[in-house]
Amino acid sequence: MLNDLALEPAARVPLPIPVAAAEEATQEDCLARAGLCRLLAGELPAAFVYRDDRVVAFMDAGQVNDGHVIVATVRHVETIYGIDDDEAAAAFQLAARIARTVKREFGAAGVSILQANEPAGFQTVPHFHLHVLPRHAGDGVGLEWPAKRPPFERLAALGDRVRTALALSP
Repeated sequence: MLNDLALEPAARVPLPIPVAAAEEATQEDCLARAGLCRLLAGELPAAFVYRDDRVVAFMDAGQVNDGHVIVATVRHVETIYGIDDDEAAAAFQLAARIARTVKREFGAAGVSILQANEPAGFQTVPHFHLHVLPRHAGDGVGLEWPAKRPPFERLAALGDRVRTALALSP
């Protein structure tokens, strides 16, 4: 269950990153350490709205729309492939709570939850995070989705492939 944490809007909440993780840092880890990890460590200011031992939420400095919140893992993990099931549950539960909150508080017509992995997936920050973005008609945010609409037989074959691989995955 997620805890409520009341903080001043511009509060700096230190969330120390384990030294061992910093000592074994890769080049990508160092890039993250220069940004999101430094923010989580309390080295950079952030307007935090929530934290617990697994996840943290803070206002996105870019504020595409008012109420734009980032939900991230406390532990440094670059992509969704590396988060454990408890972190995934905590991140998505918190994102859902924040989505309901920002929809109500900012009068949003909708909310987009965005998460990207690797450069081909449009990831720009090498630390797992979700964007919770309140949406309004005409807000200028776009999403291209070039649907290919394959025949059902192709969908069934793709589904079989995923189902088989999923059964073998941990």
